[in-house]
Amino acid sequence: RQVPVLQTNSGPGLTGLMTIAAHLVKQAKKEQLLGSTAEEKAVVQQWLEYRVTRVDGSSSREDTRVILQDLNVHLEDKVYLAGSVFTLADILMYYGLHHVMAELTVQEKEQYLNVSRWFNHIQHYPGVRQHLSRVIFIRNRLYTNAH
Repeated sequence: RQVPVLQTNSGPGLTGLMTIAAHLVKQAKKEQLLGSTAEEKAVVQQWLEYRVTRVDGSSSREDTRVILQDLNVHLEDKVYLAGSVFTLADILMYYGLHHVMAELTVQEKEQYLNVSRWFNHIQHYPGVRQHLSRVIFIRNRLYTNAH
């Protein structure tokens, strides 16, 4: 696993995904992406740590399943990871999970409905998806369980 490094014009380079991302957010004068209240800031930090320790560290199918279950439960009553506001946590989690979501079957995406809803929303957020391919989510079921 490689650790990202950002070389700046002034001073030593910055190391680590969270450090670099927070620095770039401040440079862009988009501090609201780090959260507005103390609680939001803590929740954003929590999800950034989760991204680095759990998502980036996941190596097995079981790890991935647990991550998706955790997120699915958390997103049950939320639009974004930090609640009702779009933050850096949403952006970095989107990038961390893109390859996972792209490989899921339609049935697996339906199994993690809250994650799928959140992911689809984030990928359509202006400026987020960039160079990544769009992950397709089937909106209409062809078959239902009703008889």
